[in-house]
Amino acid sequence: MTISVRKVAAAAALGAALGSALVGCGAGGGTPDAGGRARMGTSADPTAPPSASTSASPQASPRPSPSGTPQAGAPGKAPTMAPGPNGLTPVFERAKQHTDKTVALTFDADMTSDQGPRAAGGEHFDNPQLISTLRTLKVPSTIFMTGRWAEEYPDQAKSVGTDPNFEIANHSYSHHAFKSPCYGLPALDEAAARADVDRAFEAFHKAGAVNTVPYFRFPGGCYDDQALRAVSTAKVTAVQWDVVSGDAFAKDPDAVAEQVLSGVKPGSVVVMHCTRSAAPVTEEAVRKIVPELRKRGYRFVKVSELIGK
Repeated sequence: MTISVRKVAAAAALGAALGSALVGCGAGGGTPDAGGRARMGTSADPTAPPSASTSASPQASPRPSPSGTPQAGAPGKAPTMAPGPNGLTPVFERAKQHTDKTVALTFDADMTSDQGPRAAGGEHFDNPQLISTLRTLKVPSTIFMTGRWAEEYPDQAKSVGTDPNFEIANHSYSHHAFKSPCYGLPALDEAAARADVDRAFEAFHKAGAVNTVPYFRFPGGCYDDQALRAVSTAKVTAVQWDVVSGDAFAKDPDAVAEQVLSGVKPGSVVVMHCTRSAAPVTEEAVRKIVPELRKRGYRFVKVSELIGK
């Protein structure tokens, strides 16, 4: 694929200029040292008994039924990272194993708690064609979904959440900020932040999603130690990324594809979006990214496989 540097630079500039319009999702992250100590956690064996050095049960919100069978929507037994110092939520950005040519494509299904009227007016916060393409190309993927998105599109949430090709991770319920400032997002206090995580898992449960995992992505990627403490009792691993696709409001799928292709390394986590109105060329970009990375010897995996390495 031959794409000019000018196009890539233009895409990056566009992403920066319009990042606030997408309320920062996938546009940035916490400060470079925010929660840095929490990144020192190691993968915890999900079958091992809870201890001070490993994550406790990954059940974060809905609890097992009296029969012991996990309820639909309850986070499954996916690998997590051990808490950081003082019990801070651990943060995962890229696999430590850098020799295996694996890559995780992740897609944020964004919708804020107050965007219902826009959806009722015809704005599409979903992208069923993207999901169809991922299925056709057989690309295992992790969807970071907001609870509000699951409420707006329960049939799609159930379809994705019962498909073994996908896993659903938590992107909050309201897509409000867990750290301020964060791209102009309204901020939650510590108690409200913890409740917001639970509410999202409850929305997945109500929609009938089964393939949920105990991973959490901060809205806007914004976090600090206080935010990591706020969600620590949810027993989730915070998942960031090391490759920004630049698909937010992009017009040129080639530029998005080239930005991903130029950034991917073994063990990378790529952040993209599953929202037609905010990321209209993502599906087309994926159709360019997937065959090229496979040609380069990469294998697509879910985040859970990267964390489990």
